[in-house]
Amino acid sequence: MAIEAPIPFDAIPLLASLRKEDREAVSPLCRVRGYEKGETIFREGDPADRIYFVHIGRVKIVKAAGGRDVILEILGPGEPVGAVAVFERRPFPAGAVTLEPSGIVSIPEREFFALLEKRPEMMRHLLAGLTYRLMMVNKRIADLIGSAEHRAARLFLTLADRVGLPKDNSVTIPLPLSRQEIADLIGTTLETAIRLMSRWQKDQLVLTEKTGFRIPDAALLRAVVSE
Repeated sequence: MAIEAPIPFDAIPLLASLRKEDREAVSPLCRVRGYEKGETIFREGDPADRIYFVHIGRVKIVKAAGGRDVILEILGPGEPVGAVAVFERRPFPAGAVTLEPSGIVSIPEREFFALLEKRPEMMRHLLAGLTYRLMMVNKRIADLIGSAEHRAARLFLTLADRVGLPKDNSVTIPLPLSRQEIADLIGTTLETAIRLMSRWQKDQLVLTEKTGFRIPDAALLRAVVSE
């Protein structure tokens, strides 16, 4: 459902750098919509006719591969969703599904590009931000290389860096992913993810808690990656 609310420009880095006059120009194009947990924002192959940004909540990017879904990444507040496909004017290469109740800002592609054609400085700001997004996507693809344990270690270190809450030597990740979602994120089977997380729980590498996960000592997890 659409929500009548101020557009949260300052909470979205890709838009936060825009000049005041650019914000005023793009604001009428923006739509804020609420999604329940598990709702689909767009599906793989859908036309990229809107550019999306996460305002509240978290979104997983899912791609079908070999008869099952692989989670390419998890996006949080302020991050663009499917922006590269919109700028390249091609269908979305993966789907987007909410992991929790979320607020999403979207802008129609056609009107957005018509505005950019009139404002080249605005285009330069946005392209700089999209270059960073491409670098992050390429890093995520590289993270799918190696054993399941190495991929899982890189995943939890990335989550700790992006959403972790440090306390003393430990880091809490307030993201209650299921074992299936972990399997999808690292490109392995549910059984492998269950065995891996059980062993890590016993070895005190990554502890599963009610509200997410806790890494008692990130240095131990980094050692798994370097093996």
